[in-house]
Amino acid sequence: MTRRIAEAVERGDLDELVGLVHLFCGEGDWGGIVELRGRCRHALERGLQLWPAAEYAEYRLALEAPADLAGSVVVEGAGRFALGPLWEVAASTHSWAELAPHLATGPARSMAAHERVVRGEDLEDDTSIDRNVLEVPLRLQPWEPRYVVAGYHSDKADFPAPARPRLRHLRLSAPGRPLDDEESVAALFDLGRVWAEQSNGAIDVAVVAGDASAAIAALGHREVLAADLDVAGALAWMGWAGASGGAYGRRRGTPAGRLAAWWAVASLADLGWPAAPEVLGESAGRMRWMLWEPHDLAAGWGLHLAAECEGTAFAVAAVDSHREEDEEEDEGEDEGG
Repeated sequence: MTRRIAEAVERGDLDELVGLVHLFCGEGDWGGIVELRGRCRHALERGLQLWPAAEYAEYRLALEAPADLAGSVVVEGAGRFALGPLWEVAASTHSWAELAPHLATGPARSMAAHERVVRGEDLEDDTSIDRNVLEVPLRLQPWEPRYVVAGYHSDKADFPAPARPRLRHLRLSAPGRPLDDEESVAALFDLGRVWAEQSNGAIDVAVVAGDASAAIAALGHREVLAADLDVAGALAWMGWAGASGGAYGRRRGTPAGRLAAWWAVASLADLGWPAAPEVLGESAGRMRWMLWEPHDLAAGWGLHLAAECEGTAFAVAAVDSHREEDEEEDEGEDEGG
């Protein structure tokens, strides 16, 4: 197999190299994948563009290999073009006890720990985790949801959205008077920032005096579909959007989405940061949350959320979608197939 790998590298045969990764994974030949990855990385120094094969090998190691090898590829800068951050990939299939001894010190290690937290582990007593990377607790709070998490597979990834409540027609009130609240605007914008800055999306935010209906109206709508949300539902939607890369952006991961949701609540409730978990939960519980969407919402990624608290209301509309030329290309491939 060493000779087969070497010959494929010399030919620059990406299809053969990817096929070998599949073969090695099926046989549990992790040493073969490590060798293939190393040869592809070394070939870059000679001008051979084999980084896709190297990155795919690292992705499969993070996903399926024993924890020592999975942990070895969870380093800063790795997996830039993978289906998701390698710390999220590795933590999706390995427990913290398995991974922890094999993760290098640094932000990626802390992110892997937080990924295990959103998947249900309580790591609050683990003093080896750097608390400064994400300023949120290392255990889920009673008022938090079970955040929707990524599902990684050998050739694809699933990023499901939270359960959508039944939306009903809502005629909106008059637009509220705009308020100057830069911190809240920034926090709400951050929920869809990747879609707007790295992908094909856009985001609009309103902060007004009035109720949630007045905030949505301030975004230019007169009628929408809407439903009330509880605190857990609102956090689930904010966390999902904050984690997502949308159509073309780089996925930030569920722990980053959770942080974005906490920051949004703290900003809307006018709390200091970092906010005490019990105070944040109480403040979020006093707010009225609403999921909404325009009648003409197109397919793609979308976060339409509104909230009101003590006479102030907030609304965010973030969307993303594939470019028309990409959709036409996909349709052509389907027809050709």
